[in-house]
Amino acid sequence: MKVTQLKCPCHNGLTTNLCEGKPVKKMVRSFAPRCSVQHHNLMQRGMRRVNATNISKHSHLDVGHAKLFFSPDISRRKRIFPVVNDQPRSDYGVGPYDAEERFVPKKEYLLRRFKEDIFESMGIDGLRSGSVSREVVTLALPAIVGQAIEPLAQLMETAYIGRLGPVELASAGVCVSIFNIISKLFNVPLLGITTSFVAEDIAKRASRESVSDKGFQAENIESESLFNEIEGREQLPSVSTALLLATGIGIFEALVLYLAAGLLLNMMGISSASPMRSPSQQFLSLRALGAPAVVVSLAVQGVFRGFKDTKTPLLCVGVGNLSAVFLLPILMYSFRLGVTGAAIATVASQYIITFMLIWFLSKRVVLLPPKMEDLKFGDYIKSGGFLLGRTLSVLITMTLGTSMAARQGPLAMAAHQICLQVWLAVSLLSDALAVSGQALIASSFSEGDYKKVKEIAYCVLKIGLFAGVFLAIILCTCFGSIAELFTKDVEVLRIVRSGLLFVSATQPINALAFVFDGLHYGVSDFSYSARSMMLVGAISSAFLLYAPSIFGLAGIWSGLTIFMSLRMVAGFLRMASKTGPWWFLQQDFQKTEIRS
Repeated sequence: MKVTQLKCPCHNGLTTNLCEGKPVKKMVRSFAPRCSVQHHNLMQRGMRRVNATNISKHSHLDVGHAKLFFSPDISRRKRIFPVVNDQPRSDYGVGPYDAEERFVPKKEYLLRRFKEDIFESMGIDGLRSGSVSREVVTLALPAIVGQAIEPLAQLMETAYIGRLGPVELASAGVCVSIFNIISKLFNVPLLGITTSFVAEDIAKRASRESVSDKGFQAENIESESLFNEIEGREQLPSVSTALLLATGIGIFEALVLYLAAGLLLNMMGISSASPMRSPSQQFLSLRALGAPAVVVSLAVQGVFRGFKDTKTPLLCVGVGNLSAVFLLPILMYSFRLGVTGAAIATVASQYIITFMLIWFLSKRVVLLPPKMEDLKFGDYIKSGGFLLGRTLSVLITMTLGTSMAARQGPLAMAAHQICLQVWLAVSLLSDALAVSGQALIASSFSEGDYKKVKEIAYCVLKIGLFAGVFLAIILCTCFGSIAELFTKDVEVLRIVRSGLLFVSATQPINALAFVFDGLHYGVSDFSYSARSMMLVGAISSAFLLYAPSIFGLAGIWSGLTIFMSLRMVAGFLRMASKTGPWWFLQQDFQKTEIRS
């Protein structure tokens, strides 16, 4: 039997055995990586009949190599490309294997390509493996679900407490408001800072390992203790600092809520003679015991976001809140603890979430540092001070709007509360996009990869704008039905429907405002975020003080629209600045103009 061997003219290792002019079933080949990927991709796209000359023009293959694959003997075979075990897979998800080396069936492959074409038609780079939009969506989707679980659990708690009577429901409502205000004031800044600092630490560690792999500065890296690995776990100063700060802040919040419960209730208008005073004080004192767990859990969630992992927090938050739903009826009705049982169930669920998060985190990082001087208390306190002022400005503006609505009467206040809750609830999608953009940008920015930072920023802004428009359309068509879920009062519903324009039309503005905040957090531009928010809050608060007396609820909604619009404008102006952290965007534009 005559065996002919064809050799690749550009790669000596590539051979194809032909037996009497026909290809044998087993083709022994040693492919160069790019050769196999290029040819495999061409076969997947149905381009087998293209001649060798055209193939060589559109790839790195020369004519001789292309003829080898498109010879008459091989072209008569079925459209099957044999894959050997050591053949490299495509890194871009366009072959039958994805980035995780898993085989992709034909139907799934075609569905992925269809999704990619849809995103490309929107101006987004598609959902290919390794693409920026894929990373953003992968991080954002679990974050959206995770942020939606807690409000749903709170609604379940409210429903159970509501069965006890109006006094208990009102008492719990006041206490939850106090708890949320104090928690947001301190917890939100810590969450944002932790995400950025952890992502930066991870990126720096990866760059140092890359330098070590190349043989440079090996001795220096080995001597550094900041990025050691202990039993396969990473040691990051930002993680240890966040945990210690969260523990301290949580204990401080617990002491304030427990010891000053009476004073806080007096400030909220619940006097000692009120029938709500006793259940309110008892409920708030018990909820105070869960403050350390809430702060630590949020800090750990920020750590996982820095690791670009939003699935683990989703699992822990889901299990914890399910436990609360299970414990609420047992403690409230079976044990007849009433409001006290509701508080115990909520605190227990908060500690379940915290312990699960810490357990998962301990598998990845060393929780405590070997040296106290390795901690970054100075960086956290400095950036946290800026964000504390920023959060305070947001709370003052939103509280002022609610206060001015209350002066319009009970019907107007009820309508405003419905519009405000729907307005904020649908913004969870935009906030999740901001979180994913922050984590991705913090990592790339610390590595100095400005090209990828630019790509991520534009991608997140495009997705945010599209999401805002989509939400506006959905709310415009369904807002009337959604409002009826909250009340059946005809007069309240009439006022609520007058706020349709405020709730729906402002969604694109809200989306871009949240996304800009996340982008600035990603480049650690906390000082500008704080100063701009203080200015925006002052302007909006001044408008809210005078407009409602003239325009009623329309003036309040206009003031909140101005608030979000100015936030969006402030974010855009910072990115367009030539002197801020986004200077490289302007530099790229200038280069483009010079070349043209």
